[in-house]
Amino acid sequence: MAGAMALSMAYPNLPDVSELSNYRPKLPLRIYTADGALMGEFGEERRNLMPIHEIPKVMRDAVLAIEDARFYQHGGVDYVGVARAALANLSRTKSQGASTITMQVARNVYLTSEKTYTRKIYEMLLTFKLEHQLSKDQILEIYMNQIFLGHRAYGFAAASETYFGKPLKDITIAEAAMLAGVPQAPSTNNPISNPSRARVRQLYIIDRMVENGFITPAQAAEAKQQELHIRPPSNATPVHAEYVAEMVRQLIFAQYGEETYTRGLNVYTTLNTQEQNAAYHALRAGIMNYERRQAYRGPEKFIDLPADAQDRAEAIDDALADHPDNGNLLAAVVLEASPRKVVAMHRAGQSVTITGNGLRPAQSGLSAKAAPAVRIRPGAIIRIMQAGKDWQITQQPEVEGALVALDPRNGAVKALVGGFDFAKNKFNHATQAWRQPGSSFKPFIYSAGLEKGLSPATMINDTPLFFDSSVTGGKPWEPKNYDGRFEGPMTMKRALARSKNMVSIRILQTVSPRAGQEWVTRFGFDAERHPPYLTMALGAGAVTPLQLATGFAVFANGGYRVNPFLVTRVTDHAGRVLVDSQPAEPDEANRAIDARNAFITGTMLQEVARSGTAARAQAALKRPDIYGKTGTTNDAIDAWFAGYQPTLVAAVWMGYDQPRNLGQRETGGGLSLPIWINFMQTALKGVPVSQPRPPSGVTQVGGDWYYTEYAHGGGITNLGGAGLAPATPDEEEPPSAPAPSSERNRILDLFQN
Repeated sequence: MAGAMALSMAYPNLPDVSELSNYRPKLPLRIYTADGALMGEFGEERRNLMPIHEIPKVMRDAVLAIEDARFYQHGGVDYVGVARAALANLSRTKSQGASTITMQVARNVYLTSEKTYTRKIYEMLLTFKLEHQLSKDQILEIYMNQIFLGHRAYGFAAASETYFGKPLKDITIAEAAMLAGVPQAPSTNNPISNPSRARVRQLYIIDRMVENGFITPAQAAEAKQQELHIRPPSNATPVHAEYVAEMVRQLIFAQYGEETYTRGLNVYTTLNTQEQNAAYHALRAGIMNYERRQAYRGPEKFIDLPADAQDRAEAIDDALADHPDNGNLLAAVVLEASPRKVVAMHRAGQSVTITGNGLRPAQSGLSAKAAPAVRIRPGAIIRIMQAGKDWQITQQPEVEGALVALDPRNGAVKALVGGFDFAKNKFNHATQAWRQPGSSFKPFIYSAGLEKGLSPATMINDTPLFFDSSVTGGKPWEPKNYDGRFEGPMTMKRALARSKNMVSIRILQTVSPRAGQEWVTRFGFDAERHPPYLTMALGAGAVTPLQLATGFAVFANGGYRVNPFLVTRVTDHAGRVLVDSQPAEPDEANRAIDARNAFITGTMLQEVARSGTAARAQAALKRPDIYGKTGTTNDAIDAWFAGYQPTLVAAVWMGYDQPRNLGQRETGGGLSLPIWINFMQTALKGVPVSQPRPPSGVTQVGGDWYYTEYAHGGGITNLGGAGLAPATPDEEEPPSAPAPSSERNRILDLFQN
């Protein structure tokens, strides 16, 4: 009597379960590329909400077979199942539980996991209430979307993506049985954390599916033979766009706050999956090519290797857990080491043997004379990577880089990689790194020169200049060409192709630093980061890779300023559109420079890519519609290449976070250009060769383009006393004489303007 009274008093105090008829669990923020590939997910719970009628029958059957075979027959509590479980447990056969799916829903949604009589009573009461107010399909739908399945996956749809990298609709019997076995111990018995235990559970569930008539013995036999391909945890998304995903997350959080992570928002971006992955691999390959030329810095850490095999295996597992893999750079613990052979074990529990050329990058660490911190010995934690069928020793790079590509016609970002590895360094070098652009900035100075009457055929003197401290107000300045050579008079077009510093200074002299500063702001550069001094001609200001790419887009699209953008659409979990911002091509209101200026500057940039410092660009890509400029700053601290094909512009940067010399022989043409080419080989595949149409107001004379008003002797024909015939590569280099005193005085005056 007292028990019945207690129950009657407790029942009205139970939670309202009617809201479950419109079940809305926490859903994460998901970010997609333009072609629908998932590139980022943010939220405590990784979940794909799937209606019961969309969950494949084989998945439902696998769950019912192991969790609650009589789900559709009982009223919430399976008394037959309770009796069977009790008998099985008493007879000490395989232990069986008696919780039905409805009871698990009551526990998972409303109650804690504490094991008390009070909690058990409330669970029973909630079970009856759920069965009374919801249909069986509604209860099963909640269970299959709510249950935790390890690795932040909630629900079977998310688990299918997490463990198999495929949508739930494509699940096989073997895969369904594997997933159905995870709820028993989701953190430890899932196929990633413990494949052997997960396999035992899978085989048991397949047998249960046969016993309950869900599959035939023949299907069971086939399922047991199927080899499952488990997705490694480091490959959670099909596209490497971690830096972009973080950019988008910040944008969405600024709009929606904490709801960002629970509302089930889907964000669609401008990124192209193929181009993004090409950018990721190109940048990493370029950085690793540079890293192979660096001295070996030694293992990351040393551990003691116990003599006992089991203790040794656990020590290795613990060490590798603290040193996660970095893409294809795998952490490994050395088991044996000699100058001729190294044996190491990596995370997969497999040992690899490294010999021959695979030892060369770390040869100094295998020498008997190596310093203790550098020497490779048993217990050393090193990095290895696979090159074809062989393995080689490598190391985590210290140098960083960035690549950003956008459509110059509308500003849509197509690819962006902000560094070598997001997990290692979350600083986004593509958008946050303000670095000197060096010679890659010269095209903007040349563009300003066109407006002052210069042309690609203007003769400009490449001879030395010197500025003493009385004029500069600081240290004396004697600018040099990168190669230390001075070639005398040459055309403006050839000077850009050969990246002549003296010529750039003389062009800025003609324009004036203040006018040059104003001009570069048309391309999106910040005036305060480019002080109005002659050093601006050599790229002594500061830009980000994204900003430089946006500036080059003006040349690529005929003179229009475009604003880079990433997000095109935001929807909620039901597909309702919350934001729709499709790209639009710019109009005259967005014009930054005259179309003829963009065209003529483009012809000079095309020559750079044909015969100048970036000559390998057109040769490697086997197409003439390639334009660009290399850049290397003083002491080779920053290495750049920025260039375009009329449908795609990209900028690449390499350097150290704490600026230091990249190496005596390192240049933008040797470091960044190969990365750019590697990326463009994929990005431009199938893109027709573009034939630019000259705009009105330009005239071609002798193979060079001019503003029509300067085509026949107008404008400025020479600078710096360069009224001579252009030098050719076969001519003897003229002596390095100082510039005429009158010209020097004019240039020195500009330091004070």
